[in-house]
Amino acid sequence: MVAIFNFESMVTLILLSICTCAYIRSFFPSLLDKHKTGFLGIFWKFARVGERLSPYVCLACIILGLKIMFFS
Repeated sequence: MVAIFNFESMVTLILLSICTCAYIRSFFPSLLDKHKTGFLGIFWKFARVGERLSPYVCLACIILGLKIMFFS
């Protein structure tokens, strides 16, 4: 099943994208900063969300991990 049609898979995909983009931006900021608009701007926005809302993203990752471990 495609991840877009399954809510849990879509949330997992979005959380992994946010975490990956924030991690990449911490080491190579110029890589994501030169594409702030257009299709590649999505990755810049994911990185901004990961930086600014990191406690909430962390909490969401923990909740998702516990759900996968104990309820799947």
